[in-house]
Parts: sequence; structure tokens; C-alpha cells
Amino acid sequence: MNRTLSVAPMMDWTDRHCRYFHRLLSRKALLYTEMVTAKAVIHGDRARLLAYHPAEQPVALQLGGSEPAELAEATRIAAEFGYAEVNLNVGCPSDRVKSGSFGAVLMEQPELVAECVAAMQGQGAEITVKCRIGVDEQEPRDVLPDFLAKVSGAGVQSFTIHARKAWLQGLSPKQNRDVPPLDYPLVYAMKAAFPALEICINGGIASLAEAEAHLAHVDGVMIGRAAYHDPFAILAPADARLFGGPPPRPEAEVIDHMCDYIETELAKGARLNQITRHMLGAFAGRPGARRWRRRLSDGAHLEGAGPELVRRAYEAVKG
Repeated sequence: MNRTLSVAPMMDWTDRHCRYFHRLLSRKALLYTEMVTAKAVIHGDRARLLAYHPAEQPVALQLGGSEPAELAEATRIAAEFGYAEVNLNVGCPSDRVKSGSFGAVLMEQPELVAECVAAMQGQGAEITVKCRIGVDEQEPRDVLPDFLAKVSGAGVQSFTIHARKAWLQGLSPKQNRDVPPLDYPLVYAMKAAFPALEICINGGIASLAEAEAHLAHVDGVMIGRAAYHDPFAILAPADARLFGGPPPRPEAEVIDHMCDYIETELAKGARLNQITRHMLGAFAGRPGARRWRRRLSDGAHLEGAGPELVRRAYEAVKG
């Protein structure tokens, strides 16, 4: 799996409609699902939770959980659905995740994380981990090397490290994305200390130029909000700049593909605004961007709205 550039798993954002749109912009970037709990995969509506369009590949599933047997079973199911990578969430600081004893709180229990990933091995998918540099009062320079050593000892070879601590007490999940200071040099140091591991960096990365600078020190870059809010700037040029691939698809071709996709999905019962909400940032910072957003926001929820609304909104962008 090539992780030179990936789009972060983001709750309520990186659903299958979002991923289809992002894949039209980049053929090479690795895409991640929203986090799904192992319990939900085992006991819930698997077809809904794990569904993806074949065009989305390469796409990886992110799981949340802390019970080794449950995570192993969920990984086996994911592999049957065609996911070649399953990523264990050891970074999310939300209250719901804390109360379930998984996510960032697991930074305090590297032995348990090692048990989990050991159980997930051999189920048909590569196992990776996304983590923080530490939580609360932990000293990252002490705990992060120990965490990587113990978890890699259980078979994980690829880690994506969000270069911020998570404060589980006193900060909201939103604040945890911005308030704790970034420590990129620490992540670089982990690559130097563990050269055999694949180390990818995440947190606060807002442009391809920044991604290229990080790639001088680590193996891959994961971008979250910037890729979502300004996808044409981040994802469209990425194949040529980071992978030596072809130039971006023409914008009009992307819009045409999305309109075809919308028509198909509406016939299956989807609502237009479920899809177009992921496209609002398509022309961020450009003339006509406000008209694009307004037309989609005002019209996508209306009865009978369909791909023609998107085509008219794009005409407004072109002026």
C-alpha cells in the first residue's frame, strides 16, 4: 500500500460519497473510511458500514476498539469486503471514544494495543496504527518510542503519527485538533530511531508544499481538513507532484463524473445534499466559489434536486 499521501479518516466527513469525489481528483492518494467500531462491524449493518464504490480503491478501513477478539473478527469481515488495510485508531480524543476505552486513551496502554494488533494479524488485511505523540501528562519523548517498540513488536510496520498530544481532560475534540502544539521534529526523530518502520506524519498540514517538506524526513503524509475543505488544491495536483503521475483531470470532467455518480446514487435512494455537502469546498478561494457554495447549499435539499443543480452551480463558477 502506497502511503506517500493519504486523506485522514474524519468522522461525518470521509463517507463513501466523499471518497468517490476525492478519488476523481487523485488516483494515487490512499483514502480512509470514517472510524467504525469493531462492535458495529460485527453486530451492525455491514453492508451500510463497509460499502464502497470499486473506484474508491485504494481505500482503508479504520477501526475503533480495544478487545482483541472483536478487532480480529472485525478485521476478518473487513478483508472479506475487500479492504487490504485495516487501521487501528489510537488517536481520537472524543468523549464517546474515551468512554469506550479506545482511541487516544490507548496511548496509555501500549501492551493492550500490542495484544490487539497481534490478534488482528493474519485475518487477511495489513494492520496499521494511527496514534498521537502522547496524552495528558505523558512526556512524548519517553512514551512514543516505547509505544512504537511494543506495537511494532506485535507485527505492525506502518504508523501514522498525529504530531500533537491529545488532552483527554479539559479540551474538546475540536480543540485537540488545534490547541496542543505540534511537534514535527519528534515524529522525524521516530523515523530516525526506527528506520525499518514506515512512519507517516499527520496534523496541521495545509498544502502540498508542506507535504513535500515533510517527505524529506518521513515516509508519508496524511492530510485531513485541508484536503476536505480545498480538495482541488490539495488532491488534484498530488499525483503529478508526489507520485510522478499524470496531470490533474480537467475540472469539467470531474464535475461530469460526479453528476453521473449523483444520478446513479439518487436512483438508489440517496439525497443530493448527502453527496454535494462534500463538494462545497471544491473551488475554495476562487472567483465564483461563493456562488457555487450558495447554489448547492440552498438547492441540494429541495425535492427533486439532482445533477442539473450541480451543473448550473458549476456554470456559475465559470462566470
